[in-house]
Amino acid sequence: MRDTRFDSRSSEWIGDMTVWLRETAEDNHDQLERLRRNLRRAREQELTPRQREVLALYYDRGLKMSQIARKLGINRSTVSRTIGRAKQRLYRYLQYTL
Repeated sequence: MRDTRFDSRSSEWIGDMTVWLRETAEDNHDQLERLRRNLRRAREQELTPRQREVLALYYDRGLKMSQIARKLGINRSTVSRTIGRAKQRLYRYLQYTL
């Protein structure tokens, strides 16, 4: 069986490819900015107040679902379902705005 360890030339090649990919990649700054803007709009317009609150605690503040459940006095499964439904609404909204 042949030895497949990386030698210095193969790692040089990988480095060269990485640099080439970085230099030739398209600039997607405008697309990302539009996505962020639409996501902010969707959070305000499409979600219920409870969904906005739960998403803010989960994604913006980084709380775990069990912590959110304790804080809001609801079951962890309710938090999970609320996040899932909110994500579905956001995906559906963003699908038509992109």
